[in-house]
Amino acid sequence: MGQLCGRCMQLLRDFVAFVQRMSSDLVHSVKECLILISKCSCLKQNSSKTRQLYKPILQPHERVTAQEFLQHIETGFEMSPLGKDPLEALRTLAFSENPGLQQSAALYYLHMSQHMNIPLPVEHLEPFYALLRSADLEVQQMSSLSLVNFLLEGHIDKELVVQMGLLEPILDLLESEDPTVQCNSCACIMTLAVSESNREAIGAARGVTPLLSLAKSYDPRVQQNAVGAILNLTQSEKIQQVLCKEGALPLLALLLESPDSEVQYYSCAALSNVAANVQHHKALLRPGDRFLLRTLISLLSSSVDKVSSQACVCLRNLAISADIQAEMVAENVLSKLCSLLASGSEDVRRASIALLWILSQHLHNQDTLACAELLQSLGMLLSVHKTDPVIVGHTACIIKNLSLSKNRQRIMESGCIEGLLQTMLSTDTQEDSLRYVTSCLAELAKQEGATLHMVQWMDEHLTKCLVRLAGQLEHTESSFQAASIIQHMIGHEKMMLLWKHHIGEIQAYLKNFLTHREIRFQQLGISTFCRLRKDPEFSLAFRKSQMAKLLEQVRQQTEETQELLKAAICHEDS
Repeated sequence: MGQLCGRCMQLLRDFVAFVQRMSSDLVHSVKECLILISKCSCLKQNSSKTRQLYKPILQPHERVTAQEFLQHIETGFEMSPLGKDPLEALRTLAFSENPGLQQSAALYYLHMSQHMNIPLPVEHLEPFYALLRSADLEVQQMSSLSLVNFLLEGHIDKELVVQMGLLEPILDLLESEDPTVQCNSCACIMTLAVSESNREAIGAARGVTPLLSLAKSYDPRVQQNAVGAILNLTQSEKIQQVLCKEGALPLLALLLESPDSEVQYYSCAALSNVAANVQHHKALLRPGDRFLLRTLISLLSSSVDKVSSQACVCLRNLAISADIQAEMVAENVLSKLCSLLASGSEDVRRASIALLWILSQHLHNQDTLACAELLQSLGMLLSVHKTDPVIVGHTACIIKNLSLSKNRQRIMESGCIEGLLQTMLSTDTQEDSLRYVTSCLAELAKQEGATLHMVQWMDEHLTKCLVRLAGQLEHTESSFQAASIIQHMIGHEKMMLLWKHHIGEIQAYLKNFLTHREIRFQQLGISTFCRLRKDPEFSLAFRKSQMAKLLEQVRQQTEETQELLKAAICHEDS
């Protein structure tokens, strides 16, 4: 809490003495005193213009309350700013018809909101209703600002604000002609709208329409907060429907071209939320009008990281159909995404690689994507960010999608294969990422040229890693793909020398494969066994481990299965 300086304390003492002598001009004195205090640096208050007030009639109980409230400020604020006595005084002042007394209460709340570090008790929300409803502009400004401060600091429960009936007066303040009140009330709505129940309440109270009007404001503070409130509201599917009916989508699209990067970001994020719902794509991408698509692609070049990142997210959500993807590729999205892959921002890199992954899934895009520039960017990305699960997983999926035979030479020349192999050695690589990496390498290994390229990079560490992955029981997909890579490398002399250091581990995983309940594991185990036993050392090891006996058991089980299948088919035919 801030502490009054000696000068301000003396002002209050003088004022209390003045009240004891005279009462006719009490309201004017209260105002002048508090304005002087607010200008002092000890409270860090901003000065405000003094407005001419009508001469109010001061009720006797209000005069007493004002005197007691001043005494409390002078003697007890530091000890109990939220006590019972000041609360009763605040209620009296807030619900008074006298603007000067309301200003006193509003200023007190504003001071607390700027200096208090504890939650505001529930009962202290009640005076806010009267203050927000006040006809006095300064009261509206101070009370709305103090409420924003309390909400931003987490000193008020956001859902409780709505439950206490404060949403209605806040929404009414959106209609104010004063930019400061507009700004504060939009900030209140933006903060309240992080709660699902609050979003529903705002929508039910028709709070969307005034926000859309203020999103067109020429005041940058008002526009920012209005669009920020709309962003939070778009997390509700119901409000998305309302926004579409109210014509919000064209407005948000136009705001993408705002010179204010915050407005760009908020509007882009709001559109991303709407675009996540496929039913809105028709409204977002009207036939013959691709303004939104072109604007989003242009934002990929934004110097503001969060704007370019959010543009990637929005494009990814829109890139459902092959036609839309083709339009993105035609608008030169690829070169922009290549630049973003080298960004210093993790969010930008992740968002751009995720969009590339979506684009790589459609066959018609693959020839364009499999260019040297992109593949080299992917190889560099893997070498630098080999422990980032999002980067590694998406990159592996992209390379696998592009691994048609006519593209494999470019992939081998790009450094992607080396990058994928190195990611397996990282202890920080997550299981999902390993699954995508091994699946990609296993697909590439089906082509002899790619296998030869892998063999060149294989060493003892990578060999040990592959054997370990093949032998793990808890992650079956990574195990199968690692074993598939091993099987494709068996015919190479360098690899046979490396495999011989791990004969025991290889035998162990082969036994697991031969007894696995999935046929593909059994088939891979048999195929690997047949190729390895051509080597004398492996053949001797297999004989000693009674591998042939295990194979015989598999054969008998297979024959029994075949007999049962024949019987079942014959019975069905009869």
